[in-house]
Amino acid sequence: MQSKSNWLKLSKAQLALPYGLFLVCFVLAPLIVIIYYAFTNGEGVFTIENLTGFFLSTKTIGTLAYSFGIAIVTTSVCLLLAYPIAYILARGNFKHKSVILMIFIMPMWINFTLRITALKEILTIIEGNLSFHPFLNTVIGMTYDFLPFMILPIYTTLLKLDKNLLEAASDLGADTVQTFMKVTLPLSVPGIISGIFMVFLPSMTNYVVLDMLYNSTYIMGSLIGAYFSAYDWHGGSMISLILLIIILVFTLCTNRYADEDAGSSRGGVISR
Repeated sequence: MQSKSNWLKLSKAQLALPYGLFLVCFVLAPLIVIIYYAFTNGEGVFTIENLTGFFLSTKTIGTLAYSFGIAIVTTSVCLLLAYPIAYILARGNFKHKSVILMIFIMPMWINFTLRITALKEILTIIEGNLSFHPFLNTVIGMTYDFLPFMILPIYTTLLKLDKNLLEAASDLGADTVQTFMKVTLPLSVPGIISGIFMVFLPSMTNYVVLDMLYNSTYIMGSLIGAYFSAYDWHGGSMISLILLIIILVFTLCTNRYADEDAGSSRGGVISR
C-alpha cells in the first residue's frame, strides 16, 4: 500500500515536470529578461532612469491614460449591450436558444484581422471616409471584437441562477423590477466581474484594432511595439513591466471584489 502511494506521488511529480519546464522557459525566463532590460541601460548598468522616464514623459502617461479611456468605454459599452442579451437568452423561453447563442460566438471562429478588415469596410461605407472620431472607431472595433467575451460569463451565471429564489421573491410580494434589482442582479455580479476582466485587460493592450482603424500608436501595445522596433529594449521592457503590474493589481482587486460581493449577495438574498 505504501509503495503504491509512493508510486502515485512520483507519477504526479513526473507529470508536472513538463508543465514546470514550460513555465520556466516561456514565462519565468522572459520575465527575468524583461526585468533585466527594464532596470539597466545600454551598457548593462543598473539604473532607474527607465522607470522615472516613464512617469516624466507626457507621451507614455498620455498613452496610458488613452488606453485606460478606451478600455473603460469599451468595457462599459460591452456590459450595457451584453447584459440584456445574456438576460434574454438565459430567462427567455426559446426553442433554439443554443442556436441564437452560437450566432454571437461564430464571429470568434473567424480570423481576427479578417473581421476587423470587414468592419473597416462597413464603417467606410457608412461614414464615407471613416469620418468618425478615431476614438469612436476604436471603441466600435473593440466592442465588436470583445462583446462575446462579456456575453458568455454573464449568460452562464444567469443560466445557473436558482429559479426558486425568483419564485420566493415573487411570493413575498416583489414585482419584476424589485426581483431583478434585489435578486437577479446581485447574484449575477460574479459573471459581470468575469466579463469585465475578460474585456478590460485585452482592450487596454490590443493595438491591432487601433492600428487597422486609426493607424496610431496611442495605446500601450502599440507604444511597446514602437519602442522595440526602434531597438529601445530598455524603455519597451519598462513599459511592459509597468503594464504587467497594472494588470496584476487589477486582477487581484477584481478577484477579491468578486469573492466578497458573491458572498455578501448570497447572504443578502437569504436574509431577505
